[in-house]
Amino acid sequence: MYTVRKRLEISASHSLKLSYASKCENLHGHNWNILVWCRAEKLNDDGMVVDFTHIKEKIQSKLDHKNLNEVLPFNTTAENMAKWICDQIPECFKVMVQESENNIAWYEKGE
Repeated sequence: MYTVRKRLEISASHSLKLSYASKCENLHGHNWNILVWCRAEKLNDDGMVVDFTHIKEKIQSKLDHKNLNEVLPFNTTAENMAKWICDQIPECFKVMVQESENNIAWYEKGE
C-alpha cells in the first residue's frame, strides 16, 4: 500500500450556524492548515498515488481567500470541511483541518 500526504494552507472566512449563542456566528477568518492523506494499492501510470498538484487544485483553489459560506453547501465547521475535502479526492482516506493552534478536526473513512 502506498500512502502520500499533502499539506495545504488556506486563508478564508466563515460564520457558523449554531443552535446556541456564540461569537462564531459572526463572520470571522482563519489561516487554516489542512493535511490530506491518500493511498493506493497500485501506483497510477505516472508512478503516483495522486499528483500533489491535483490535490492542491481541487481544494486550495476552491477555498483559499473565500468566504466558505458562499462556496460550501453546509455549516462550515472544521468537521464538515474535513469530510468534504476527503470526498473531493477519490484516493483520500483521511483529512485533518486545523483552524487554530488548539482547534483541530479529523475525518477518516471507515473500512
